[in-house]
Amino acid sequence: MPHDLSIALIAGFGGMLGWGFADFFAKKTIDEIGDILTLAWAGVFGTAVFLLAVAYERLAEGRSISVPHDPLTWAGFAFFGALQAAVYLFVYNGFGKGQVAVLNPIFASFSGIVAVISIGFLGEASSVLKVISLCVIFAGIILTSIDPATLSFRRISFTRVPGMAEVVAGTVLAAVWTLLWDTFVSGQDWLAYALYMFICMTVAVFVYAKAKGLPIRIGGRGVWAFVALIGACETLAYLAISLGYATTSLTSIVALISGAFSVPTIILSRLFLKERPNVLQSAGAILIIAGIIALALV
Repeated sequence: MPHDLSIALIAGFGGMLGWGFADFFAKKTIDEIGDILTLAWAGVFGTAVFLLAVAYERLAEGRSISVPHDPLTWAGFAFFGALQAAVYLFVYNGFGKGQVAVLNPIFASFSGIVAVISIGFLGEASSVLKVISLCVIFAGIILTSIDPATLSFRRISFTRVPGMAEVVAGTVLAAVWTLLWDTFVSGQDWLAYALYMFICMTVAVFVYAKAKGLPIRIGGRGVWAFVALIGACETLAYLAISLGYATTSLTSIVALISGAFSVPTIILSRLFLKERPNVLQSAGAILIIAGIIALALV
């Protein structure tokens, strides 16, 4: 297997597992403290994990932590952190207004948008088998995002779906963030760059929470434990995708595989919460696995 493809697959899996586990643990906190505070405090714990990862990596290599001196680079970190925070806030806001069964597949499509633009307009190398494999993975992502038990097209007017505007905005911003971050981090010190971006994202969420007048403190030892787990898993995801975008040119593979984060969430919910995946979700998971296997054979 080519070196670039191996790294892209590892990076994609890291993003998928990180965000998938984070979403699973979020089931335990969002109902108690809300999505915004969950995101904010998870960012604090995630930053701590990031710092440990950076310190370990630098000590192992015997060199100091990379600190950019260009103000424009720091402006870039602030921009990407705020943009990623905006993605979360738009999508959570939309989910709070409308049916998740209708809106989640729309948000899941951001990875497909990234893949199409990367292959079609940014010159990413492709082949017929690769394109077919990516299409299979994307179809699986959409299927795993659908819950037919709560979806009734007879009750939906797609011209005025509650939460649609917010989720579409979040989807577009997620695709923009991914494509621009791929360019920004390419060839750079991806670990340090991901750390600085993550810190800026966390600060942006706290600023938003303060502006909304939300209480910053949260109680309950169990809640803190799950928030810490969310932060650690989010860190894994950002470390993984930043590695993939910085060291390979296979943006579409990293984006699509990491975008399949519903799969580990579904599996974990089945194992520990006794939730049964529906037929579409099971079929989607099978398609994603088949597409990834096909990619490995490219």
